[in-house]
Amino acid sequence: MQSTDQIDQALRQRTDARDVPGMVAVAATGKDVIYQDAFGTRDLSKDTAMTADSVFWIASMTKAITATAAMQLVEQGKLSLDEPIGKVLPDLADPQVLEGFDDKGEPKLRPAKRPITLRHLMTHTAGFCYNMWNGDMVQYLEKTGTPPARSGLHASLRVPIMTDPGTRWEYGINIDWVGQAVEAASGKRLDAYLRDHLFAPLGMNDTSFRISDSQRQRLVGMHQRHADGSLMPIPFEVEQNPEFLAGGGGLYGTAGDYIKFTQMILNKGRGNGNQVLNPETVATMGQNHIGELNMTRLNSAIAFATNDVDLYPDMEKKWGLSFLINTAKTPEGRSPGSLAWAGLANTYYWIDPSRDVTGVILMQVLPFADATCLETFAAFERGVYGGLDAADGQKAA
Repeated sequence: MQSTDQIDQALRQRTDARDVPGMVAVAATGKDVIYQDAFGTRDLSKDTAMTADSVFWIASMTKAITATAAMQLVEQGKLSLDEPIGKVLPDLADPQVLEGFDDKGEPKLRPAKRPITLRHLMTHTAGFCYNMWNGDMVQYLEKTGTPPARSGLHASLRVPIMTDPGTRWEYGINIDWVGQAVEAASGKRLDAYLRDHLFAPLGMNDTSFRISDSQRQRLVGMHQRHADGSLMPIPFEVEQNPEFLAGGGGLYGTAGDYIKFTQMILNKGRGNGNQVLNPETVATMGQNHIGELNMTRLNSAIAFATNDVDLYPDMEKKWGLSFLINTAKTPEGRSPGSLAWAGLANTYYWIDPSRDVTGVILMQVLPFADATCLETFAAFERGVYGGLDAADGQKAA
């Protein structure tokens, strides 16, 4: 790639200045990895150099993997996108909508007007939320003593929805429920299902819910950004013996592993010599499944975990079967109709089928949507497209 030096310089500059502790970035076409490097340290308190095989909590980058597993089962007729999911998951057979609180602070609930479907769950239109972006859910959890989503307890999933299914896009615990549906339909625990049907076929041997001894030696520490911009290492780990495996955010992995997953999407379901999804299924996953609805701004209700999230505020943003879809070209060069998402600790990826390119950049910083991490991601993406444009220019000449 023409601009690897520019990418190196942009990323190294940020770790040298300690604006970001460390990162691993990888970009690829459907055929080849075209950029891969590691910068900075795994942990500011230890000064261990970041390496390409460093292990990160990829958080909500888990979602696309879980959705892919569910779509394999849709292909087999074991799951349906539009049947009531309550047939598979009895806990979702009678969803209740939270309509606020009475004068004693007790939650007011009513039955939902329609059933929840797998499509609703995959597109974040089922009505579920995350408490970190919804003050009413913060209040509900406090009032009822319900544990938060990250606890790994079944009880954390048994919460009301905030709106009737299909009426609004709201980011939430939906894909944790998709993981439950994968287990119910396949008869396997989610970790075993993913290993057998995605990780092993794609050669993703460094991605798992439970951190192995080998991974722990390469594990990247979590850092908290303070108001003055400084970074502090903090203890952080996803529950290693949870009651349920979080299909919405429980995986740990490497950038090299995740790029194999995104390349599979670029290659219409094929990776490492194995066809894990039908090409038609991959095409379906990348289409707008929320119609006239749009992805909306996420307003922080828990400052420790997340900033406000307003990606490309001037652009309508749609949602596929687990992917954000940009409807116009981005300032970095991403084509309209590309797919992307992220993880809470500032991990990001994008998949651009029009230009046959995908990229992954992993950091471990809270809160989410950290301005410096977003700038770092943008610099990486700009550099990748700059390299592609330069190569296209040379071919044209």
